Amino acid sequence: MAKSSAAGLLTSVDSMFTTQEERDNAQRSYVTDLPIAEISDFPDHPFKVRMDESMTEMVESVKERGVLSPVLVRPMPDGGYQMVSGHRRKMAAELAELPTVLCIVRELTDDEAIIIMVDSNLQREKVLPSERAFAYKMKLDAMKRQGQRTDLTSANDLQKLVQGQTSRESIAKKAGTSHETIRLYIRLTNLIPELLDMVDNTVLKEKGTLQMALRPAVELSYLPENEQNALLEVMESEDCTPSHAQAIKIRDFSEKGKLNPDVILSIMQEEKPNQVEQFKMPRNRIDKFFPAGTPAQKIEDTIVKALEMYRKRERARER
Repeated sequence: MAKSSAAGLLTSVDSMFTTQEERDNAQRSYVTDLPIAEISDFPDHPFKVRMDESMTEMVESVKERGVLSPVLVRPMPDGGYQMVSGHRRKMAAELAELPTVLCIVRELTDDEAIIIMVDSNLQREKVLPSERAFAYKMKLDAMKRQGQRTDLTSANDLQKLVQGQTSRESIAKKAGTSHETIRLYIRLTNLIPELLDMVDNTVLKEKGTLQMALRPAVELSYLPENEQNALLEVMESEDCTPSHAQAIKIRDFSEKGKLNPDVILSIMQEEKPNQVEQFKMPRNRIDKFFPAGTPAQKIEDTIVKALEMYRKRERARER
């Protein structure tokens, strides 16, 4: 087959199995080794690069085999390059004292870079709530800007806009979650760092650090900063975090302009349902006293009444 025919066939096959956007990206990308010193971090990068066991293992792997999967960078107008995807690999290469790292260099706008950065990092095995929160917000803002500037929007995104799909719905579908979950996570960006750390600790499980679930944290995100700081002081002094019901009550007092440290302390000192001490007894020890199928609540009520009668009888004997 002539070279021109082979080239034409390859072009035809490429057109069948790739989109125009993918082909355009391939034309403006190339792979090369770049000095690590020339690569700056992504501004306001929401994903933390932690020196944990996983990073230690990655550093050892990089020392032995190098960076096998190239990082993604984009050239900057004033020279140098900016990391888009691969901050952990870059850090591992630095710790392994490699002078260069293998890179895919691609021309990207600010908003294109944000979307790629978020999507690539959300694939990680362990993503903290704070990371999801700021990542979703960054991507949502970028997609909204793309909706206003159609010259930056891919054909796929334009189709979604035409079909009436909102940016938040698009993010939710991409992340395999719900529109409401995306909203809840984005609300977390309104928390002061100390409270947000407590939400992260539901994943990290660090000893000596309080943990706070997503739902109560979302309610507290509506408090102004000064009230969040007042709440933080009470939480630290009481060594506990609010339940969802307590957080709703705190938010309600705040919206009515009646929240102060005394009110916060009063609410936080209320007994939570999961803090009530439970007493359990093997069912087979009491089955003979009740017909089969007797509801648990009726059994409990009967036992309490029997104990009250027993106490009255014992007191009568003591007189």
